[in-house]
Amino acid sequence: MRGIAIYLSDSISRHEEYMAKMKSAGFSSIFTSLQIPEENPHLYVNLLKELGKLAKKYEMELIADISPKSLQHLGLTWESIDRLASWGLTGLRIDYGISKEIMVELSRKMKIALNASTLTKEEMRRLKSLGLCSKNIEAWHNYYPRPETGLDRTYFSQQNDWLRKEGIRVTAFIPGDEEKRGPLYSGLPTLEDHRYASPFFAYLDLKINENVDKVLIGDVRISEKSLEQFSAFDQNVFLLWAKPFVQDVILQKEITTVQTNRMDAARDVIRSQESREYRFIGQPLLEPIHTTTRKKGSITIDNLLYGRYQGELQIVKRDLPADEKVNVIGRIIDEDLPLLPFINGGTKFKIQWMNIE
Repeated sequence: MRGIAIYLSDSISRHEEYMAKMKSAGFSSIFTSLQIPEENPHLYVNLLKELGKLAKKYEMELIADISPKSLQHLGLTWESIDRLASWGLTGLRIDYGISKEIMVELSRKMKIALNASTLTKEEMRRLKSLGLCSKNIEAWHNYYPRPETGLDRTYFSQQNDWLRKEGIRVTAFIPGDEEKRGPLYSGLPTLEDHRYASPFFAYLDLKINENVDKVLIGDVRISEKSLEQFSAFDQNVFLLWAKPFVQDVILQKEITTVQTNRMDAARDVIRSQESREYRFIGQPLLEPIHTTTRKKGSITIDNLLYGRYQGELQIVKRDLPADEKVNVIGRIIDEDLPLLPFINGGTKFKIQWMNIE
């Protein structure tokens, strides 16, 4: 499961198109914050109700973090908190300042997200002894706006291991790449490793390498470029953005079909199964051109000097020397280089050229 964040600091209506687009791309959860300034609590109540209506309209879960102070600003008490469900909220992320007894009581009414970044085994034992309704419990990690303060991967993995043993689903945040949230505008990742990573790579890292159950984009928006990668992934295709070195647009477009890494995956390169099998690469790309050093991410075509291998398209996974038999026609953009290790034998991929009409 994956989701987005929408904050109550401005008009909710401006986010509706984005919500609809993200829902269509497989994002089904919304996070918002109820850390409400004292000077405008009524404004926030209206914004929250508006967001709740849109969440219902698009059938998206809506989870909000809450504190005793923000609950008071909403004009609610723990006894009347059920009213939030009528506003469209499906759960609460709760943290400091809330007693364990109240946490347990809330878990019997709705989905509750505990703080996965700080929760201890002792606290979990105490909650369970009080009658915690485990089926309504998730564990959500924090996001960290300040650079250098995101979680260490080892600690993150250890926390998740024991939470899974407790039967609790884990959620974490990744940064956006279009509209960052202020005041620092430095991304909102859970892991510091993801501070400047692309959203799609950070998502894959959490889902595949760390087995995180739910991944949320902490920032306000992601780019269309990243959204295309998520949509392709749902079709079991890795979309890789690249810059061309060959200026013939017709030839460049020949490369942009969905391809498959050979089942017998090579150590150094991703080998297009289709490029030789279906001979979709023709002249003049088979003539020796641009036979330069093959840096990691280089897109290459074996030229006619390679005999029966001519026409094979590859993506280089590690720096390799120049070869007069190999044409270098483009390169995967830097931010997508970390995606290459995910393309195993039999994995489908698609090269998408940038700046080509």
